[in-house]
Amino acid sequence: MANSKTNAPVADGGDGPVSRDWNWHPDLPLVRPTLFDWPPSFGAIFQWLFLRWLGFTPNVIWLALAFALWAWFLPESSAMKQFEFGWMAQIYAKNFVLLCLVAGGLHIYFYGARKQGTRRKFERRDMARNNRMFTFSDQVKDNMFWSLVSGVGFWSAYEIIYFWALANGYAPGLTFADNPVWFILMFPIVMLWSSLHFYWVHRLLHWPPLYRTAHRLHHRNINIGPWSGISMHPVEHLIYFTNIAIHFVVASHPVHVLFHMLFQGLGPAPSHSGFETLLIRDKSRLSLGDFFHQLHHRYFECNYGTSDMPWDRWFGSFHDGTAEATMHVRKRITEMEEPA
Repeated sequence: MANSKTNAPVADGGDGPVSRDWNWHPDLPLVRPTLFDWPPSFGAIFQWLFLRWLGFTPNVIWLALAFALWAWFLPESSAMKQFEFGWMAQIYAKNFVLLCLVAGGLHIYFYGARKQGTRRKFERRDMARNNRMFTFSDQVKDNMFWSLVSGVGFWSAYEIIYFWALANGYAPGLTFADNPVWFILMFPIVMLWSSLHFYWVHRLLHWPPLYRTAHRLHHRNINIGPWSGISMHPVEHLIYFTNIAIHFVVASHPVHVLFHMLFQGLGPAPSHSGFETLLIRDKSRLSLGDFFHQLHHRYFECNYGTSDMPWDRWFGSFHDGTAEATMHVRKRITEMEEPA
């Protein structure tokens, strides 16, 4: 049976379209509206609010976790006025354990125990082994090394600097009592800022000198998995986590920063899982991977940003998943490689 939108066969069990190029993909072309369409799409705005904040989503999990960490784990502000080993090690241990639980848990579920088989898995291939392109000749070990050593290191260092600055009055603080409306609005603002920062930093990382130096390490992962999310070169980690800088300018509460850094540090694990959703008893329980970004890992010079923001559409780098879009991207790559 063919799918009217893709001319591709439909998988057994109604799981959606499959094709020659993919094990599974959503309906194509990708046409998800963005928050900045004009005239405004109130359906898109409602969908963004519901899918991100009102259902059982990764963002809601990060939000609940941020409040829990602030209430029960974060050291007292007075203890963070000096750079002391104890509380700094506590910050690093927090991030190390959380990444192991999230990325490690997803990897065991999908690739170790194979609880979902290949249902809603984008790529047909499995993680690479015996491949000298990767550190230790193993993709998973490579990804774990760069994520846990460099990724958690830079993530923790930026958090430590911020909390030290806040404790000493060098960063503006905010409480719910000061301005409850702004306190709540800061959470979606963090996401919008993160999307804007990610697009332009990502474009910068595709500048040939930076790509060759740093970003190509992440792009060794054409077939991605949960540990691929923040598997990056130290130079890329140094740049990637700079989006915390907004909190040195805009008044924030520690819970905003914890949420922000969980979104940056843990968020890429589910979004790089290689699976569109977590299925339990044949029902989608938690949205995970994004085919929009999966296309970036396969075709490189497209979809630099996030799917619900308009940057790629505005700047001509949007890949909608169709063969025509692939031809367009390949033409762009050829033009980029031609000498001026």
